[in-house]
Amino acid sequence: MHATGTHFTDRTDAGVRLADRLGHLRGPGTVVVALPRGGVPVAAEVAAALDAPLDICVIRKLGVPYQPELGMGAIGEDGVRVINDHVLRPAGVTPEQLAAVEAHERTELERRARRYRGDRPPVDLHGRTVVVVDDGVATGSTARAACLIVRARGARRVVLAVPVAPRDWTERLGDVADELVCVGTPSPFFAIGEFYADFTQTEDAEVLRHLTEAATPTDVPAPTDTDTDTTAPVSAPATPATDRELTLPAAGVRLTGRLTVPAGARGLVVFAHGSGSSRRSPRNLHVATGLNAAGLATFLFDLLTEDEEPDRRNVFDVALLGARLTDIARTLPDEVRTLPDPAGAPPRPAALPAALPLALFGASTGAAAALWTAARLGDGVAAVVSRGGRPDLAGAAVLAAVTAPTLLIVGGRDDAVIELNRRARAQLRCESELAVVPHAGHLFEEPGTLDRVAELARDWFRDHLGPVPTTADPPS
Repeated sequence: MHATGTHFTDRTDAGVRLADRLGHLRGPGTVVVALPRGGVPVAAEVAAALDAPLDICVIRKLGVPYQPELGMGAIGEDGVRVINDHVLRPAGVTPEQLAAVEAHERTELERRARRYRGDRPPVDLHGRTVVVVDDGVATGSTARAACLIVRARGARRVVLAVPVAPRDWTERLGDVADELVCVGTPSPFFAIGEFYADFTQTEDAEVLRHLTEAATPTDVPAPTDTDTDTTAPVSAPATPATDRELTLPAAGVRLTGRLTVPAGARGLVVFAHGSGSSRRSPRNLHVATGLNAAGLATFLFDLLTEDEEPDRRNVFDVALLGARLTDIARTLPDEVRTLPDPAGAPPRPAALPAALPLALFGASTGAAAALWTAARLGDGVAAVVSRGGRPDLAGAAVLAAVTAPTLLIVGGRDDAVIELNRRARAQLRCESELAVVPHAGHLFEEPGTLDRVAELARDWFRDHLGPVPTTADPPS
């Protein structure tokens, strides 16, 4: 946290605090327009506070090819295109490179517009006050494109509202908005995410949920869900017998996680999150939901405390993360044997059977921690799955000591990580497989790719944890 900055718990908290500054806009002529995906949870709170319709303005950042998080421009609906020469020229991006990035992002923009809107038209903005909301402003390219889009669609007054922005943001964007509202403009400012305790990526399913909940019969009909290429679960899992947060001791600290146990669970999968992630990771939650539907219990917990998270060295300290994961893996079955009811009632019967097989699921740097734990626990771990992982960080000695069957899942477009996984697999002495998901990047954001991860993990655990109930399957 910056002593001179503004810090939010998550996007919902940011939306509540931003809405407090927008009360003067409450009225029948106001529409709230969010930038998907991160701006939607923020805008949902604003729209609720203003009692205004919620719509979206689909924007895609044009990232510098070798540094995609750095925006050199943005494109939006209705053919709007904004280029930031202050980034483009110093980065040395050629016209051919720019065209390639733009073509790729245009395809994704059109897919997301279809996904979010379905068959419904955008909310009519003619003559209305439009509040454009995002989770923050960095370079301003995306916000600029959004303001231009809503202005072109007939907005009478454009208000750009964000939780956090650089101090010079009004100079950058004052020419495209009639009013600019921000909770805080801290300095120094390097990235939006540094001012959020939880800045995990917003998934399509969450965008759809907010739009559906905010919909009204006249302004925002509920979006259709006909796009089968989605990361949202296609079939909902059965109601779990146990679904609650636990705080457990691990290697001298106390760590919080979410335990979900379906009725008749046949195995327990403990998740180790990766760099910059947490137990609320949408991607890991998506996979966990699929495993729960297949009859597997899951425990998603934070490997680091809040005080430790800002130090990036901790994220790559495999011994530290592995020791904590090992402690959790050893103690969790005993801890959940008798879970007290929230109201303080006597402990209820065991949630998990005594002989529950244990498996590990690791993502990014969490994969190295999972393998470190598997090497320490030997036969105590029945199987390991890595998603977009860095097993190489575990080291040759650890990899050679792993006995649990290990599945390494990597995106087909993640060339560097594919090679790292191939080298790591060559050092494993246990049963192992490398599964490459076609057309997937490092984060498995592409349509259907995360569903494929859930399928692969489910099948691997089924094969190595024994039979599980088949009455419900994970997303497919």
